[in-house]
Formats: sequence, structure tokens, C-alpha cells
Amino acid sequence: MKQGLLKEKIMQAVFFIAACTSILAVVLICIFLFANGIPAMAKIGVFDFLTGQTWKPGNNIYGILPMILGSVCVTAGAVIIGVPIGILTAVFMAEYCPEQIYKPLKMATELLAGIPSIVYGFFGLVVLVPAIRALFPTETDGMSILTASILLGVMILPTIIGVSEAAIRAVPRSYYEGALALGATKERSIFSVMLPAAKSGVIAAVVLGIGRAVGETMAVMMIAGNQPRMPKGLLQGVRTLTTNIVLEMGYATDLHREALIATAVVLFVFILIINFTVAFLNRKAAD
Repeated sequence: MKQGLLKEKIMQAVFFIAACTSILAVVLICIFLFANGIPAMAKIGVFDFLTGQTWKPGNNIYGILPMILGSVCVTAGAVIIGVPIGILTAVFMAEYCPEQIYKPLKMATELLAGIPSIVYGFFGLVVLVPAIRALFPTETDGMSILTASILLGVMILPTIIGVSEAAIRAVPRSYYEGALALGATKERSIFSVMLPAAKSGVIAAVVLGIGRAVGETMAVMMIAGNQPRMPKGLLQGVRTLTTNIVLEMGYATDLHREALIATAVVLFVFILIINFTVAFLNRKAAD
């Protein structure tokens, strides 16, 4: 009895240490970012840094508004493309998919999640960029917001499909059967009863997909054009916050390096705002 109690105490301590390690990692990241990024914003000027439209490190001009809008545009495009396809695929896999093709389809979606982002980038560079260039030969060289949005829309599919399918399957079957018993069609039962009941899980899937899209670097860097200018259309190239950091961190020094860390602070805050907004909406919906 005492030996079992001792093992239980040891495991509790192990779990507690694991939880504290996760919290400590987040705290250390926050300390590093804010300790190095906030002074840079103060030197440059918070308003000039966040709303400036020119990024010229050689002239000590650091305005990241083009990168902020570039990230927003690319992420929004990915969400518009990926979320409907992902949710509808999850509905198909949970409610319509025949058993013969479920396993191959499930393996295919999981395989998408395991493909490295650099491979996605090569695919976009070799397939999507020439396709967009051929469709709009006089308006773009193929490296654009549209190209990056399409590729990111594909990249977020595994996350949205996996989490949404699990959420739909977690809804008690009595909801579906009750809707059918009341005279609803299968489609109406699924989209009017099952999906709303799985809303919190579906929203979580969308948030995870947005996080993947916002934080993606390598694939976007290869096909978005990497031009630090204000977005002027879907067929124009842009630079995102993440690619701005990756492209210049290797040779940045002094204020330039601090400005890039400050860019990471803005990206971090951007992700926090998304998470807190979704948490607030979920809580409001639950009330």
C-alpha cells in the first residue's frame, strides 16, 4: 500500500515538473522577445515602427506595416480557401465516407501533415507559380498573394480536417438520430444539428489552422515574392512578418537585429490576439 502511494506521489511530481517546464518555456520566450523587442520599438518609435511603410535597414528606416498587411492578406486568403474545404472534408469523412476509402483518405490527410514545408515550397515554385503566371501573364510573375494563399490553404487542411472530424465524431449520436426522428433530412441533421454541436472543436481547428498559416515561413518565402511593399492586389508579391525575420536575421546587427526581434514581438502579439478573441467568442457562445 505504501509502495503504491509512493509511486503515485512520484508520478504526480513528474507530471507537475512537465507542466512547469511547458510554462517555463513560454515565460522564457516572452521574456526574451519583450526584453529585446520593446527597447527597439522605443528607439525607432512605436508609431513609426507599426505604421511605417518603408523598410530600409541601410538607412535605419524600419516600418513593418507592409509586412503586417502581407501576413494578414496571405492568412486571410488561406483561411478562405482552406477552412470550407477542410470542414466539408471532415463532414464527409465523419458521416458520408464509405469504409473502403476511409482509411486511404485518412492516411492521405495525415500524410499532408507530415510533408515538410520546404517540399510544399518546391511544389508551389514548380507548379503553382507557373500556373498563376500562365493564367495572368501580363499582371504577375506568379509569385503573389494568391499563390501563397492557395499553398497555405492546402497546408492547413490536415489540421482543420483532423480536429474537425474528431469534434464531429464526439457529438452524441442521439443528436443525429433525434433530428432524423423529427423529420429532418440527413444533410439538415448534419449541418443544422451535428456541426453546431461540434462548434467549439471546429473553431479550435480553424484557430490552429490560422496559427499554422501565420507562422509558416519557408514555403511562403519561396513563392510570395518577398517584396517589402504595401499589398496592391492579389497578383502582387508581398513579404510577411516571418519571412522578413528569416531573410535578414543572418546578417543583421545592432538596431537592425533588434528591429527584427521587435517584428517577432508583433507576430507573437498577433497570435495572442487571435487566441484570446476566439476564447472570448467561445465563452460568449457558451453563456
